[in-house]
Amino acid sequence: MAWRESQSLASSIGGGSNAPCALDETTPHRAKTLAEAGSFRDWDGRIFTADSGILRALTSSGLAEWKALEGTDFFARFTESGELVLTQETDDEAVQAVRRADPEGGWVGALTHERLPFVSYPYEWSFSMLKDAALLQLRLMSAALAEGFVLKDASPYNVQWRGSQPVFIDLGSFERVRGGEPWAAYRQFCMLCLYPLMLEAYRGVPFQPWLRGSIDGITPSDFRALFAARDAFRPGMVRDVFLHASLERRYADRGAEVKRELRAAGFDARVIEATVARLARLVARLRSRAAESAWEHYRRTCSYTDLDTDAKERFVRRSVEQRSRSLVWDLGCNDGRYARIASDHAAFTVAIDSDRGVVDALYSSLRSERNRGILPLVADLADPSPSLGWRQRERLTLLHRGKPDLVLCLALVHHLSVSRNVPLREIVDWLGDLDCEIVVEFAGREDPMVQRLLSGKRTDAHPDYERPAFDQLLRARFEVMDELELPSGTRTLYFARPR
Repeated sequence: MAWRESQSLASSIGGGSNAPCALDETTPHRAKTLAEAGSFRDWDGRIFTADSGILRALTSSGLAEWKALEGTDFFARFTESGELVLTQETDDEAVQAVRRADPEGGWVGALTHERLPFVSYPYEWSFSMLKDAALLQLRLMSAALAEGFVLKDASPYNVQWRGSQPVFIDLGSFERVRGGEPWAAYRQFCMLCLYPLMLEAYRGVPFQPWLRGSIDGITPSDFRALFAARDAFRPGMVRDVFLHASLERRYADRGAEVKRELRAAGFDARVIEATVARLARLVARLRSRAAESAWEHYRRTCSYTDLDTDAKERFVRRSVEQRSRSLVWDLGCNDGRYARIASDHAAFTVAIDSDRGVVDALYSSLRSERNRGILPLVADLADPSPSLGWRQRERLTLLHRGKPDLVLCLALVHHLSVSRNVPLREIVDWLGDLDCEIVVEFAGREDPMVQRLLSGKRTDAHPDYERPAFDQLLRARFEVMDELELPSGTRTLYFARPR
């Protein structure tokens, strides 16, 4: 499976549903079996969505690879640990369904994948998340090599998340080792995993904008141009950057010739094993050099009194306890305090913050707890992830990946309005367009944090930023079910439902 193919699989495998798809072979597949628009690059497999879950149609050669993969020890081991997406061969009815949906595909078999809670992309991950996704692929690669298999793709898009647990989803990437050939996915691993991690580890530069801006990642030549000769002492730079870029320029048009030379030289799987082991050691040593964020210590430095904090927690808990929800978003999640409260009453919670350091700290905490109910993501809500890729269908907006039942919008409105110059009307309309329940906080102009944000602006800036104006706008789009002014008197909480 080509690596971009997995993006389409990811969009299907998540889909906003939070219950795993039923792996019951008696479930009918006739209704609404549709080919994924972006799934077309792999001649041996294609992804379909069905009422029962996610289907992967297979040609005869694809089915043969699956049969061989299914019988390996590493496949069973990683599936049991949850690091491989739960998969099984399905019934003839499913095969007939994908044939009807795509009569010219030549499909002879089909697999059913579990449906994961929510789709995310590497440019929405923190440093530690991308690092863990890379290490999972290298562990899989090492285990596969021991049983005669190799990953022909090494893209982080092949990984999704069960909360803080990375899950490899692209079973079509496994193929049996071909003698005398190098690891074809090495370049892809460098461009989409190693170089982004090195960028933040060695330069302190966030990788997220680079990955969002280029579907193929950072090329060896482009990455080499960011470093000087004196950087050669850094681990991995000589072999994986300087030499890689030089060889790529020299042999750019000689791919077939290079393969013949490698076979003649006796190239075998042991060379790939050594490369994978070296890369695993290199990635494991990389550490983020992100500058410390002011928001990492927000709980200690914010303007809330203890009474405010207690009252706010009680209000949020009272709002989320009213009923169970499938999907909750916590926008501007910071350290995840309120995401954790919401998670107690939701099948899955997505916690979003623009500060990559904050998200990385939250992910590390969730990972140590083995939390499977909260997914932390890096996203700028004033400039969220757009639809990208082929026909703008391969990578989707947040809302297209799963509609929330409840959104927490706490300590966020003043940052969007004052810091990012978004009018209050626009913010309320945006919340209204989500068409779900919200818990939203408004901090008045007299609030110390708002005063700090306003301090560098003209005295007549943001004339719309007043609580009565916000209250009126909110009630025009929502029915306010509960309301609380915090004891300090500078902030108000609302629990509201769309009209």
